[in-house]
Amino acid sequence: MKPYKQKIQFSTALGMLLISNMFYHMQLQALPIPTHFASIKFTPPPPPPDRGAAGTRGGTASRSHGCSIDNQTITALVPMYEQTVSQRKEEFIPITKVWGLTNLEHPYFLFFVPYKISSIANIEFVLKEETNNQSQTLYRSFLTPPASPGIIKVDLPTTTPLQIGKMYQWFFKVKVKCNPRQPITLDYVEGWVQRVSQNSALTEQLKQATPQQKVTLYAANGIWYDALMTLAELRFANTKDESLLAKWISLLNSVGLEKLANQPLINCCQPSVIQ
Repeated sequence: MKPYKQKIQFSTALGMLLISNMFYHMQLQALPIPTHFASIKFTPPPPPPDRGAAGTRGGTASRSHGCSIDNQTITALVPMYEQTVSQRKEEFIPITKVWGLTNLEHPYFLFFVPYKISSIANIEFVLKEETNNQSQTLYRSFLTPPASPGIIKVDLPTTTPLQIGKMYQWFFKVKVKCNPRQPITLDYVEGWVQRVSQNSALTEQLKQATPQQKVTLYAANGIWYDALMTLAELRFANTKDESLLAKWISLLNSVGLEKLANQPLINCCQPSVIQ
């Protein structure tokens, strides 16, 4: 009787082990997206602690009537975190963190520029590296202005790869000449990007995923820049695809950028001067 009982216990344990292995294997598979217009929601990772990654996602210039569409300022397409940190006992200060992750050496950045080309004096992008609390400029470029208002992309050169684990601060600046009788004003945003090592489970899923499924996987794993870039590339290649527009609107809505969801994507702008 005892051996029979042991046999049942062994069979039960073996069955549970097989089920466990099957479940783990399924977790590594890229699950199919069930609907054509499936929504995409970004799952934010924990932001950097304390005061790290403080920035501003929306522009700082005063809104001048007639100078920008809908009286808007420039905006970075990146998540924003509102937090409070303690300065002294029972004293807290608000901190806005503008920050996103990437698995790539050379991600690119997307910014909404609401100004007409005639109102833009210049556009500048700067990337800095933070090492031992010291900032060093790695890349600086002035860009050709877009022919019309919209969302533009800024590429990093192949000579400036991001290192895993490091924090990089970027600045996007637009000098605006709304009124020829008034001084030129500066509209700018600033934020951070951090490259992380891609986990093995996500790597296995991505190997079997379609480009659209990759967007969902990156977003679900908190890899913002890769999700945004992958979806932007799909939209650049398929400008009239309504399902991609639906995914784009869903992704931007999930990080509070719904006002930009219907702004046109403009495949520009090339560096005009590199220092």
